[in-house]
Amino acid sequence: MNHSPSERLIVALDFSDVDEARKCVDELDGIVNFYKIGLELFTAPSRDFLNELRERQCRIFLDLKMHDVDETIRRAVANVASLEVDFLTIHGNSATLQAACSGKTNHRLRLLAVPLLSSWNEKDLQELFLVGPAEGFIPRFDTLDEYVFWRADQAIAQGCDGLIASGAYVGRLRERFGKNVLLVSPGIRPSGLSTDEHKRSLTPRKAIQDGADYIVVGRPIRDAMDRKAMAQRIIEEIDSAI
Repeated sequence: MNHSPSERLIVALDFSDVDEARKCVDELDGIVNFYKIGLELFTAPSRDFLNELRERQCRIFLDLKMHDVDETIRRAVANVASLEVDFLTIHGNSATLQAACSGKTNHRLRLLAVPLLSSWNEKDLQELFLVGPAEGFIPRFDTLDEYVFWRADQAIAQGCDGLIASGAYVGRLRERFGKNVLLVSPGIRPSGLSTDEHKRSLTPRKAIQDGADYIVVGRPIRDAMDRKAMAQRIIEEIDSAI
């Protein structure tokens, strides 16, 4: 891909208050142009914020991890496509993913499947009886890796444009699918900062080196004393990896 280092940074607007999100965008004006909106902000009282971002010529990533009955998913994706956003996350089985892809009504929207939540690990999947070893049941998958790659294969086979690829999976998913699959890596933390609840966090440099097309950074920028300086630091790390 030919995007500049700054274009490969997606800032997660992890706010419950639209005014706080707007302030963050104002502070990053001129350096960041791609923003992720999750459930927290999407369900905030004001819906005009999406229009504001579009008027600023910003790109928009809706991280809603949609998971519902197939027809609902198809119609919901069609509605999202009409919002002129760039990325949307889907979290479900083959039928869900297929329904989502059939709901895409324009070529701008890219559907990203979530093989594994970035806060989950093998223990979480053992509790769901998906991964072993464990006593008293026969798991479908022996390891976490088997599960992740199976979910990723499903998503691409059903027509998704890309994957949310956290931590250790970025490089292996890039090797598995080559250059034709979009990889977005969340939970990125500049070296020396806390990884918070993310179980497989990478630095910006490492994520890009491993094959991520875009990285998502939230709290390190949101909670920084100087948000613009932190964003610039991350962009410089991206640049050093290209």
